[in-house]
Formats: sequence, structure tokens, C-alpha cells
Amino acid sequence: MSAVLPVSTPVPLPGRADDSRPKDLRSATSEAPWVRRLLIGIALLFLTLFLFLPLVSVFVEAFKKGVEVYLAAITEDDAVSAIKLTLIAAGISVPLNLVFGVAAAWCIAKFDFRGKSVLLTLIDLPFSVSPVIAGLIYVLVFGLQGWLGESLRDHDMKIIFAVPGIVLATLFVTFPFVARELIPLMQAQGTEQEEAARVLGASGWQIFWRVTMPNIKWALLYGVILCNARAMGEFGAVSVVSGHIRGQTNTMPLHIEILYNEYQFAAAFAVASLLAGLALLTLVLKYIVEQRVKAQKKGIQHEH
Repeated sequence: MSAVLPVSTPVPLPGRADDSRPKDLRSATSEAPWVRRLLIGIALLFLTLFLFLPLVSVFVEAFKKGVEVYLAAITEDDAVSAIKLTLIAAGISVPLNLVFGVAAAWCIAKFDFRGKSVLLTLIDLPFSVSPVIAGLIYVLVFGLQGWLGESLRDHDMKIIFAVPGIVLATLFVTFPFVARELIPLMQAQGTEQEEAARVLGASGWQIFWRVTMPNIKWALLYGVILCNARAMGEFGAVSVVSGHIRGQTNTMPLHIEILYNEYQFAAAFAVASLLAGLALLTLVLKYIVEQRVKAQKKGIQHEH
């Protein structure tokens, strides 16, 4: 009677990948070195042509005629007025969006209610509507010939072609950013910690400040950074409601357009360099906060 030899499991050799996966899967997930280098090269070429070179050219053109011309361009009265108005619009819209984003994310992530999907759709509305259309809507509602135009005129209130209209337009195009960063994170966290705090006798505000806020602070900061960058760089909606009144209702993007159309290229690029610098700073802050958010999400997944 012949002995039956045990069948041994093949052991992968050191330095070799485990070939136990199906051949089709191996071919789909592993590429030749030249393919990886080609794809990386294409990506770097694309970034260089459409991102790095335009940013560098903005700063080169801004300082082309010297530092004195640059400083004169950004300290000129109309430029200072545009910078102040941009900061005012962002300074009002970003905090309001912060409050709305936290409230909306709290409702959607922590409660089940009728119309929840409708609220999510409305939050995404500014992503699908052109900013120009948003500006036209405000003109239709608050303009002199609009639905509320006569009432506003009788009470000596002006929204269109004034600062309130610019703030409203900025608020509309930026309000999804904070909410959209918080909702997925708060849904992943669940409600266990809040429920435990409630059982231990904590009040609503104590739960929010001591339990919820520490868990969402990095995602909240990330959303605020993106919201601020969009608020300061918004052009379409603000252009419709501003009236382009020089020195009064022009934000930085509108002031840059006017300077460029008047062939004041050095001044236009000087002011544009401020927005480009803001974009670079936003990217750096975005990367730092993004790493924090990723680490926070990984921690939540390990807990669950």
C-alpha cells in the first residue's frame, strides 16, 4: 500500500510578490515601470503647464516694473477699496456659512426627519447653478424693478449695486463648503458619544462643545479655509450685483478685470498676485488640515 504524501502549500520566495491572486487581477493592478513613469510625467507636465507656469507668470508680471510700481498699484485708493470690500464680504459670509454648515451637518447626521434628502439637495444647489444666474436671481428679487424693489426703495434701503448685494451673492456661492466637509465626518462618527454624554447628564451645549466640536474641529477648519478662498475669489455672482462702481462696489477680482481692460497690466497683475498668494496659502493650509482630517477619519474607522 503506497503512502500518501502530504500536499504542502507553496511558500512565496523572499522578494517576490504573492502570485496566489488570479492572473487577471495581477495584470490589472500591476503596470510596467515605463507605464508608471509615463503617467507621472504626463501629470507633472499638465500641472506645470496649467498651474505652476500661470502662477509664476502672475508674480513675474506683477514685479516686472519694479517694487515701487507694485506697491503703488496695491496701495492706490481704488485697490485699497477693493481689498477692503473683499475682506468685508468674506468676513461676513464665512462666519455665517460656518454657523449654517454646523447646524445643517448636525441635523443631517444626528437626526432622521422628513425632507432630509431635499435639504441635502438644496445644500448642493450652488454647485450646479451658475454664479451669474445666482446674481441675476438677486437682481430679480431685490432690484429696483424686482419683486421687493419698490418696498426697499420706500424704506430707503439698497441691496443691489451695494455692499449687501455683494455679501448675499458671496454667501450663496459659498454656503455648501462647510456643510459638505462636516456631513460625511459626522455621519461616520455616529451618535454613540453624544448619547453616552446625555446619559451622564451633560446638557446640549456641553455635549456640543466637549464631545462634538473636538471631533469635527479639523474638518470644520478645512471647510472654512475653502469657503474663505472661494469668497475672496468669487467673480460671476458679484459682478452681476455690484454694478462695477469704481472705488465703491468693486471687489478684487472685479478691480483686476477693470485694470486689465484699461491696459494697466502691471497694476492688474499686482492685485492678482495678492489673490494668487492667497491661493498658495490656501493650498498649504488645505494640505495640513487634510492630513489631520484623514488621520481623524482613520481613528474613527479603527474605533468602529
